Amino acid sequence: MINILFFAQMQEEAGKEKIDLDIEKIKVKDLKEYLRNHYNLSQINESMIAINEAYALETDEVKAGDTVAIIPPVSGG
Repeated sequence: MINILFFAQMQEEAGKEKIDLDIEKIKVKDLKEYLRNHYNLSQINESMIAINEAYALETDEVKAGDTVAIIPPVSGG
């Protein structure tokens, strides 16, 4: 099970604060695609991904037991 945490706009678009995916392992790039397709996350490609509180690259692998945070881009004014 992989725990996914949504923040700010991602949380609003997903309609949830968190989800659990019953997946053994998946690359960050593939996880982003899955989330875009299943939750219509408009800025998933621009979002930062953290695995267990460490920023991740597109090629990194997420494994069962990991916690993934989806951090949307920040805009200022």
